[in-house]
Amino acid sequence: MAWVLTLAILFFTTAVSAAEFRSNSPDYHSITFVNNTSTRGNAMILPLFFKQHATNRVKDHFFARRHLHASTIPNARMPLHDDLLLNGYYTTRLWIGTPPQRFALIVDTGSTVTYVPCATCEQCGKHQDPKFQPESSITYEPLKCNIDCTCDTDREQCIYERQYAEMSSSSGVLGVDIISFGNLSDLQPQRATFGCENMETGDLYSQHADGIMGLGRGDLSIVDQLVEKGVISDSFSLCYGGMDVGGGSMVLGGISSPKEMVFSNSDPVRSPYYNIELNEIRVAGKKLPLNPKVFDGKHGTVLDSGTTYAYLPQAAFEAFKAAILKETQSLKRIQGPDPNYNDICFSGAGSDAAQLSKAFPSAEMVFGNGQKLLLAPENYLFRHSKIHGAYCLGIFQNGKESTTLLGGIIVRNTLVTYDREHEKIGFWKTNCSELWERLHLSPASPHLPSDTDEVDSTTGMAPKLAPTGPPQPQTPGDVKIGLIKFSMLLTINYTELKPHIPELVQSIGKDLDVKPSQVKLTNYTSGGNVTLLKWAIYPAQSDDYISNSTAMKILSRLSGNQLHVPDSFGSYKLSEWSMEPPPKRTWWKQHYLALVIAFSVVVVIGLLASGGWFIWRRKQSQAEIPYKPVDSVVAEQELQPLQN
Repeated sequence: MAWVLTLAILFFTTAVSAAEFRSNSPDYHSITFVNNTSTRGNAMILPLFFKQHATNRVKDHFFARRHLHASTIPNARMPLHDDLLLNGYYTTRLWIGTPPQRFALIVDTGSTVTYVPCATCEQCGKHQDPKFQPESSITYEPLKCNIDCTCDTDREQCIYERQYAEMSSSSGVLGVDIISFGNLSDLQPQRATFGCENMETGDLYSQHADGIMGLGRGDLSIVDQLVEKGVISDSFSLCYGGMDVGGGSMVLGGISSPKEMVFSNSDPVRSPYYNIELNEIRVAGKKLPLNPKVFDGKHGTVLDSGTTYAYLPQAAFEAFKAAILKETQSLKRIQGPDPNYNDICFSGAGSDAAQLSKAFPSAEMVFGNGQKLLLAPENYLFRHSKIHGAYCLGIFQNGKESTTLLGGIIVRNTLVTYDREHEKIGFWKTNCSELWERLHLSPASPHLPSDTDEVDSTTGMAPKLAPTGPPQPQTPGDVKIGLIKFSMLLTINYTELKPHIPELVQSIGKDLDVKPSQVKLTNYTSGGNVTLLKWAIYPAQSDDYISNSTAMKILSRLSGNQLHVPDSFGSYKLSEWSMEPPPKRTWWKQHYLALVIAFSVVVVIGLLASGGWFIWRRKQSQAEIPYKPVDSVVAEQELQPLQN
């Protein structure tokens, strides 16, 4: 047996030496996100990368990400949905609350408050998304009555009320919560004031969209609030898709203006609305016989993204209509789609919107500084809804009003930048469906499919980008994730908390969609009525690492504060979370199973050999004893005396 043990010892000594010799590869540090916000603010997803022990070089190939220069103020890039003529408006998506609740809101430069239907509203219509539930958001707070707002009859809470020209209205209470801008945004979620509707009337009641995103000038405007916080520059941009295309893009914050962009001054003192200095209109290169003052009545010339068509003072409308009729004599005048309106419509131009310029003239708006904005036929025409290949004039007389109101039709396929800081508005003719490429901006991060993706209400097809929450982590390629850590601050003493840790583990496992056995409490620190818990999510027992898809789901839920901690644990705060790769395995760890098997085989062979040798020796010793018959005479042996 001695030689078997000697062989085993030599075998293990060689294995350990080889393991130490080959285990000189660098170790890895964790991927760390830092979130200094509380549950009143969702976390920003920071770039992910591994760092080697002896180098500061970033491994860019592990995670794709966008870069921001330190001196650059971020902006929120957001897609637009719906269609100006089919729906009468364009919408974007906002997420309000913690966890986020999604809403489709009409982008409206003529409104100064953002509002959505409240769960308590009994006079709200049926809209695209469920009503906002304040009690479901752990970060919601009602805006208490103060000297800067209109208060309710009990003087407890601030309220708002808005009435519109088409006789619709909205009223409700004001609240403060986290607002998120989707997965195109470089801007992290922000706390902002918004309206929680208790009553809707008119078009606001019947429309499919949930509410309004107010982009106008005013303290309650989402733009003013973000500018006041210093998180965006004092600017925003809208780009509406063309005829038959719909959709588009918007940006909260500044962008680099294309060199071809033309500008008009915009005087905030002249009017509370976004106005421009319109001096003249030309049709087919010919100036309309108008005094420039016709465009300067009352509020002047106003841009309103929430209005569908354009409305001119009577003299300007008559001159424009006459010029169009003169240039379209080859087309047939027909009745409009609605007999209640005296629409000016034409047939014979063909159904291809791209060929409209062959049948209809172009127009130009000339600003006070002499710069010109070209208007293609799609900027003043809309399709006849009953006759194929027919079109109607989308510019109307503004009753007896002297204000010139330019709605969304005027700026289709036009990037409009509302540069409030420099009191000017810019226009750039472009294809809004390809805006990011034309501005040479990086493409959006790919959308991570999920079961909660919803179908676009306009097209009946899933939108290209349909985020379901705050900005999402980007897929990490082939990186293997061995551990996810996060910290949780609870407003409860650990002595009271300790008996309920199993319940909390069950809750976290359920929310993160992992087994409770994968959730481990690694450390805790308690002080007063606050306890800091440090958690780790491990791979399932049968796995060596966490799959990328599972890791992204976990990080997405952590970044969106989507842990539904039971009320008995008080409020919570996620302050830091990180991912770590699987521990670097030495040569011994990688081959220990083979070594154990080999050692076992050696021991078994050794035992078998020893057993065989023992049996053979015993047989040999038995063979050396001579055989004697039972009755054979045995020589007597003399007994030896005992020694005293």
